Amino acid sequence: MDCTLIEEILTAALGLEEVHVSSDGSHYKVIAVGECFDGMSRVKQQQAIYGPLSEQIASGELHALTIKTFTPTQWKREKLFNMPG
Repeated sequence: MDCTLIEEILTAALGLEEVHVSSDGSHYKVIAVGECFDGMSRVKQQQAIYGPLSEQIASGELHALTIKTFTPTQWKREKLFNMPG
């Protein structure tokens, strides 16, 4: 599955400020940044990402997903540690 398509699906569904998707074969890593995560539990944040992608996950087109979520404030602090150099 194309990383850009995943980014578009998540941005449209959640109104994210930033989303970065990378792929290592069949394993995908998602870094999502948005105010929508403020005050959400870690489980709810994961569910927020899985929801818009449920069709792709159910079809087997997308599996092995690692998710990291941040509010914009958290992202300013964490960006250096999470973006590939």
